[in-house]
Amino acid sequence: MGSWSKRGFVALAALAIAWGAGLSFAVSGSRVYAQGASPKPQMSDEVYKNVQVLKGIPVDEFIGTMGVFSTSLTLCCGNCHTGAGTADPKWEDDPPRKKVARRMIQMVNQINKDNFGGRQVVTCWTCHRGSLSPAVTAPLDFAYGDTIVVPPDVLPRAGEGSGAPSLDDIFNKYVQALGGAAATDKITSYIANGSSILYGEVGKGDPAEINAKQPNLYSMYVHQREGDVARTYDGTTAWFQLPLTVTPQYPLTGSLQEGAKFEAAMAFPWKIRSFFTNWRVSFPMTLQGTDVNIVQGTTPGGMVATLYFDKQTGLLKRMIRYSNTAVGRMPTQIDYSDYRAVNGVMMPFRFSYGWVSQREEWTLTDYQVNAPIDPSKFGRPVNRTAAAR
Repeated sequence: MGSWSKRGFVALAALAIAWGAGLSFAVSGSRVYAQGASPKPQMSDEVYKNVQVLKGIPVDEFIGTMGVFSTSLTLCCGNCHTGAGTADPKWEDDPPRKKVARRMIQMVNQINKDNFGGRQVVTCWTCHRGSLSPAVTAPLDFAYGDTIVVPPDVLPRAGEGSGAPSLDDIFNKYVQALGGAAATDKITSYIANGSSILYGEVGKGDPAEINAKQPNLYSMYVHQREGDVARTYDGTTAWFQLPLTVTPQYPLTGSLQEGAKFEAAMAFPWKIRSFFTNWRVSFPMTLQGTDVNIVQGTTPGGMVATLYFDKQTGLLKRMIRYSNTAVGRMPTQIDYSDYRAVNGVMMPFRFSYGWVSQREEWTLTDYQVNAPIDPSKFGRPVNRTAAAR
C-alpha cells in the first residue's frame, strides 16, 4: 500500500504539471468559473476533449474517476495518456490502453445493469485489486497464510449478542474522552496552524492552516510555493483548489459536496452524533494493533462515513468517507493521533489526510480557540503564490 501511495501521488502530480503545460491540447471551452454564490458546475465534455464514455458528469466527479482508475490498477497518467508528465501531452490521443479503458467502463456498467439493477456492485477494484491484469487463480497463501481483511464500504450492523457497545455508549465515551460536554461546548471556533508534507517527501513541508467555525464553516489551506492547495466550505458551497492543473479550481457536487459538509461538521466532532439520523454500530475490529468500535452513517445522496473509536481511550482513531464516481466509490481517509489538551478538550495535533490523488501528513503546532476568523477563509479560494503572499 505504501509503495502505491507514493506512486499514485507522483503520477497525479505529474498530471497536474502536464495539464498546466498543455492547455491547448486538453481543454475545450472555458475553465474559469464565474463568480457567484451558486456556481454552475461544468461537465466533463465541456472542459476536456475527446470524452466519449464519461460524458455529462461534473468535473469533480471526472477527476475522482481518474483517481479511482489509478488506485484500482496502480497505474500512472502516462500509462494511458500520450506524453503525460512532459511539456507536450496529447490528452486527446487514443492509445490502445485508453480504448481498453472505455470498453471496460461499458462492460462493468452492463454487468451492473444486467445483474444488480444498475447499482455499482462490480467496479475496477472488484477484479484488479491493484494489478494491471486481474488474478485468475487464488494463491494458497490466501487459504493458509495470514488473514487479509478488506472490509466492504457499507458495513453490516452488529446485532444483539455481538458484544458491540450501543451507539449511545460509544458517543458518550467519546465526549467524555475529549473532556466532557461542559468543556467542548465552550469551543465555537478555532484556527489551527502547522505544516503539511506530502507522502514520500522529505523536509519540513509547507505552512498549513485550518479554520473552523460552528455550525458548518470550514477550510484547509496548504501554502505551497506554486499556490495554495485549498478545501473550503461556507455552509452551502464547497470548493477545491489545486494549482498547476487544467482545472485548478472547481466546486464540489453531489456526494463530494456532502463529504465537504461532513468534514466541516467533523471540525467539532463532539457534535457529529446529530449529522446522521441512521447511524449504525458495526462489529468491533483491530486497526493497526488497536481494538476499535465502529459506527457508520449514510446520506440520501450516497455519501457514506465510517468512524473508528479506540476501545480503550474512547478517542477517534480514523474517519473514512466515501463519495460516488462514475466507476465506484472514492474514499477519503483521515487518521488522527497525538491528542493533547486545548482549553480542556483533547484535540489531535497530527493527522494524515489521504484520498485518491495524494496523502498529506499534517503536524499542528497550535490551536487559537474562539479567535475571530475572516469570513473569506470559507468562501471561494483566491490562489496566491508564495511571492504574492
